[in-house]
This record gives sequence, C-alpha cells and structure tokens, in this order.
Amino acid sequence: MAIKASEVIKVLMKMGQLVTINQSLDQDTAMIIVEEMGHRAVTAALDDPEAFTEDEVGHSAEAMPRAPVVTVMGHVDHGKTSLLDYIRRAKVAAGEAGGITQHIGAYHVTTERGVISFPGHSRPRGVHRHACPRRPGDRHRHPGGGGRRRRHAADQGSHQARESGRRPDRGGHQQDGQARCQPGPRAPELVTEEVVPEEYGGESPFVPVSAKTGMGIDALLEQVLLQAEVLELKAPVDAMAKGLVIEAQLDKGRGPVATVLVQSGTLKTGDVVLAGQTFGRVRAMLDENGKSIKSAGPSIPVEIRGLTEVPQAGDEFMVLTDERRAREIATYRAGKFRNTKLARQQAAKLENMFSDMTAGAVKTVPIIIKADVQGSQEALAQSLLKLSTDEVKVQMVYAGVGGVSESDVNLAIASKAIIIGFNVRADSGARKLAEGNGVDIRYYNIIYDAVDELRAAMSGMLAPEKREEVIGSAEIRTVFVASKIGTVAGCMVTSGMVTRNAHFRLLRQNVVIYTGELDSLKRMKDDVREVKEGFECGIKLKNYNDIKEGDQLEFFEVKEIARTL
Repeated sequence: MAIKASEVIKVLMKMGQLVTINQSLDQDTAMIIVEEMGHRAVTAALDDPEAFTEDEVGHSAEAMPRAPVVTVMGHVDHGKTSLLDYIRRAKVAAGEAGGITQHIGAYHVTTERGVISFPGHSRPRGVHRHACPRRPGDRHRHPGGGGRRRRHAADQGSHQARESGRRPDRGGHQQDGQARCQPGPRAPELVTEEVVPEEYGGESPFVPVSAKTGMGIDALLEQVLLQAEVLELKAPVDAMAKGLVIEAQLDKGRGPVATVLVQSGTLKTGDVVLAGQTFGRVRAMLDENGKSIKSAGPSIPVEIRGLTEVPQAGDEFMVLTDERRAREIATYRAGKFRNTKLARQQAAKLENMFSDMTAGAVKTVPIIIKADVQGSQEALAQSLLKLSTDEVKVQMVYAGVGGVSESDVNLAIASKAIIIGFNVRADSGARKLAEGNGVDIRYYNIIYDAVDELRAAMSGMLAPEKREEVIGSAEIRTVFVASKIGTVAGCMVTSGMVTRNAHFRLLRQNVVIYTGELDSLKRMKDDVREVKEGFECGIKLKNYNDIKEGDQLEFFEVKEIARTL
C-alpha cells in the first residue's frame, strides 16, 4: 500500500490490538486493515499460482504461435524408445561426430515445416514418465517403432487414445519394427474403440512407420505439424515464464538439477523460479546438448540449476519478481505437504490395524527404493505398490533419489526392508553395512524386471533364471588416447577380478552412466584373460569413450542361478 508501518500500527491500535512492527498478522485481520485504509483486498492462496497478482508474475503479453509438444504413449516394449531414438539421430544429431550423447531427457527437432518438442527422451525400457507436460490442444501420439512386439499393441493404443481423448498415429499390426499397411488390418477393431481413421471418414490420421528403416518418419512429423497448424497453438513469448518440471535429480557436483518445459513466456538466467515446494534463482541453463544458453521460449525443454531443493517431476514452475515471495510460498507449500503426509501415514496405520484385526495377520513386503532420477523413482514405486493383494501387501518404507547410503541400509535394518536400486549403486560404507547385517540390495535398470521379480516372489513362484553376478570392480586412475587404439582406461582392480569376456557398468558418483562389453584387457601391453584385485590393467570399452578419472567400473557375468528373495 506504499505506507509506513507506523500507520498500520495506528489502525490496529484503534481496533484495540497492541502490536509491534515485527508481529505477523493473520489473513482476515490483514484484509480488514486494507479495507479500513481505503484499498481493495484480494484473497491470495499461497499454494495457488492463479491467485498471484499481475505485479508478481509479470504483465501479460500477446500470444504468438508456438511449437507443439508431443508425448509418445504405448505399452512397454512396443517401440517408443526406438522411434524417439531414430528421430533424434536423424533430425538432431545428424552431422555430429561420434553421435553426441544427449545431455537432458528432452529435445526438440527442426523440420522444413516447423519445430516439434519431445519432452521425454527414451530411457531404459520400462521407464514410464509420469510427468506428462501437456497443455490444452497438445496431442498425445502413439506411433509405432522398432523392437519386439506383442499382438495386443493396437488394442493397447486404442484404449489409451480413447481414454485420453487423443489420437494414435499407427499403421496396423507391426512386425520387425515396420507397419505394413494403412490403415492396417486391425483398423476395424480400432473403429469399435471409437478411434476412426481418416480413410474411414474419421478424424484420426494413421501413419505407417519403421524405426529400423526410417520409413514414414518424415510423414509422421509432417502430420504432427499439420495437426498443430489446425489447432493454432499459441503462447505469450514476451512474458515471465511458466511451465512444468519434466525431471529432477540431485547432482553431487551441481546440486539440485531440473529439466523443465517452458509452456509460456521466456525463461532467462537470473530469473527467480518457484517450482512446487522449492524455489531458487536460475544460475545456469543448458539445452539438450549440454550447451549453455541464456533464454528459452515456449515449448522448449531446458535444464536449470540454482533451485534450493529437488522439485517433484510434474510440478508447475513459474517466474516471480520477488525472491522473498518465492521463498515464502515454497516454505508454506512444504509445511502443508508435510502435514498432509503425516495425516496420510497415520490413516494408513489405523487402516492396517483394523484390516489386520478382521482379516488375520497380513504378510507385508517392506521395500526401500533409490533411483537415479525423480521420474524413475515415482514410476517404480507406483508399479510395485500395485502388486499388493489381500494376502500380501507391498509396504513402501522410503523412496528417494541418489545412490544407496548407510542411512538407507540402517532404515532397511530397522524395517526389515529390501532395498531396490534403479540405475544407482550403494557406496562402500553402505555395501559393508548391508553385508554385515544381511540386508538384500537388488539392482535393476528395467522397471518391469523389478515388478516381475517381486510379483514372482510374492506368488512363491521363484524359478531359476539368468541373472547378473558381479565379479569385481575397478577404479579408473588415468585416461589416455592412443592414435591407433582409441581411448584407454588405466585402472586399478579394487575388488574381485575382471575377465576379458565380462560385461561392465560405468558408474559416476554411484549413478550408472553406461552398460556394455569390454573391447580389450591388457597387462603391461599384453592381452590377458583376467586381472585380479590389487593389480593395474588397461581397459578399452567397446563403443564408448566418455570416461573420466575417478569413474568406477563394475564387472558382471550373466549366470543361471536360483531366484530367492
């Protein structure tokens, strides 16, 4: 109101309240004071971004055409990964030496007709993104691609499309990564699910594609952009940015890191950002290739650093003019979330108590989940919780992001839980503590492998299967490049042994960076079949050169052993 605090104190004294300059006022009292002093009061909810004033979020600007945001949906193992990989190789990484490793889990492609954004890049098969950043008017696409197929692929796509109100872009039943006809032999079944192809007089375009040969990819992108033109997608550009958090994680060297999709306005370095229960000032911003950029407009995915904590995937973010205001709202939301969480936990305990009394002793499978990123953690937790039955219940003790620590193992000891690591590993202290206390730590890189194994364990059907057995580990002490050989890692075998035929995982700060096979194993310039603990060796990794001093190599063999929980 642009008045001195003493004036507010005088008004309160007239109302019979003796207050000091540092005293907090409740919202109702504040509104009465505002009205008393001749101003109009507007109620603002701290957890409702729509309630913020125009001064806080910046003035509105004219809406301009924006790129469409496309999400690929479908059942696991039906080609989403293959399709996205092909589009990225063909449209983004073309001409880049060695095929640049993508920096963030999102990208955008430029075609002759325009730009398309893909907010979720392919991840290890089975990883489902739960942050689905769509806006009114954006299309969900379900194109086919390479990889293995199940016969009910078209049925799955039609159900998903009908339930989400979106259109699937597919040909018919696929084999070897190719759609064989248009609109396909399963089109009549799609019609019964209210997904009517354009050829049958409907509104759903069908595009046969192959992620192996590239057939139909250009036509698919053209069709997406054609639909976008019809929808006339627009967003303000010259305004303060708003959008969604696609992915988030805690990086030991960089702190909280979030991949965000700008939905409207322009995000700039130095902006104060409020994202869910956290806030911060954007210190650095990177595009999908890891290059530093200063600004990002509507429909562009970027990685930002500078938040005080790791936000949740799916959180809305917005730029505010006042950092103090952003901190205030984030603190309020965090407190409110904690209260709700405690209430839910208490309700769950009471519910379990009554159900146990009525149904007898119910077996529980307590689990702790640690994952590389927020989206993986959420997807895995939700998938495992769905396995609960009347006889056996999955109890989620804790789920978090990052490597397995000693505190995680101590929690597992207290709760008798199994630790599930998704694309992460335990540090040395946690491993020793787990081994000494009989805590089971399971590692996975495919979500439905974890789901299948837990389901089989709960059902008591633990048949022998092929499983990875870790045989040793090594630390990369030096990296050198030989002109005829390539990049070679000078290693010290720190535990177990390494064999020439072993597979490896490359770990950086206990997070899995790459999985592959060895190209060569040498001791004193001689090729050898194995190197044991305490000895140095030279290792060349097959088809991979992005290694650094301090990286860890975990070696494993695939063996058939009995499944136990």
